[in-house]
Amino acid sequence: MLRVGLTGGIGSGKSTVAQRFRELGAVVINADQLAREVVAVDSEGLADIRRRFGEAVMSPDGSLDRGALGRIVFADEHARKDLEAITHPLIGARTRVLMEAAGPGKIVVHEVPLLAELDMAAAYHLTVVVRADNDIRMARLTGTRGFAEADARARIAAQTGDRARLAAADVWLDNNGTVDDLLAQVDALWQDRIVVFNNNLMTGSPSRRPDSPGLVAHDDSWPLAAARIGGRIRQALGERAVAVEHVGSTSVPGLVAEDVIDLQVGVQVLADADDPGFVGALADRGFPRAEGVDPRSQPELSWTEDAAPRRQRVHGSGDPGRMLRVYVRETDGPAWRTALLLRDWLRAEPGEREAYSALKRQLAATSTTRTEVVEALQPWLEKAFARADKWAGHTGWSPR
Repeated sequence: MLRVGLTGGIGSGKSTVAQRFRELGAVVINADQLAREVVAVDSEGLADIRRRFGEAVMSPDGSLDRGALGRIVFADEHARKDLEAITHPLIGARTRVLMEAAGPGKIVVHEVPLLAELDMAAAYHLTVVVRADNDIRMARLTGTRGFAEADARARIAAQTGDRARLAAADVWLDNNGTVDDLLAQVDALWQDRIVVFNNNLMTGSPSRRPDSPGLVAHDDSWPLAAARIGGRIRQALGERAVAVEHVGSTSVPGLVAEDVIDLQVGVQVLADADDPGFVGALADRGFPRAEGVDPRSQPELSWTEDAAPRRQRVHGSGDPGRMLRVYVRETDGPAWRTALLLRDWLRAEPGEREAYSALKRQLAATSTTRTEVVEALQPWLEKAFARADKWAGHTGWSPR
């Protein structure tokens, strides 16, 4: 089952996106709808709300006056947190029941307005954020939805901003245009990424990329993606992962790189990485074991002895929209240290970073395959590691 988290600020258009997903065949679970169910008349949730907020939030017929409650919690952060403490556990339990009922092989879209605020991105295989400018959201709220202007502003202000949503987003849908523009984005996302990801998840297959060199300038979204994916790995593995680190060229600001995120997962002994529970936990989250991967596929480590297949395990990504390599290594092994040292040295030494970038550009322009580039980088990397080791000695650097 592929789990997709869907969020966006109030008035952004996430309900329109959810409806399109439903039409395309997804099982859609709406957190707002569940929030209403768990506070229905005679429910446990409503009784708790009545005890906390009093008769002011109750309607004459014994139901919840959602408008009165909204005016309280959207103006008072402490009150909002009290409400969340009552309703979120109840909503979570109901959500789990509905997800399990969807069945294997299904694509489940979970529409959650507060996904970013609650730091829930790790719970999904993919998170989709719908965004619209505040003035457009205000127009929608005060126009088609009938909000008073002050109420609309208060609700927008009470939610997190685009920075937090961007950190949570694997996919960013722009809804500043027409409905047709938005639906076209959803249709393309469904066909090109979500369906393929679900198929890969069911078959345990990693996404593949062509063996052609392709470099791009550093992208500020790479560290955000690494943090988001690292959170999913930590949640999947729990204490079996001693540490998760973003390494490789995408972890170095200013360094040109292929658009591939490299993560290394630390274990105490490599045998832990072969435990069926370990392998299965990663596969269930969309990180299948990549059998037969050439250890030279990570240029910065391909020349070290510890990069041999017997000293590490490699997992890929089932998501065709995010190329990824996950290296599982012992935290006291030389490859673990090498990856962190090279990353931190290149971050600290602008001259070395520029020299490495220039060489990579030159080789990418004159080579036809990634393998050729990797092989041609080896002489420079061998000398670079010696310089990095001296730098570590001078600065007192050590792997965290």
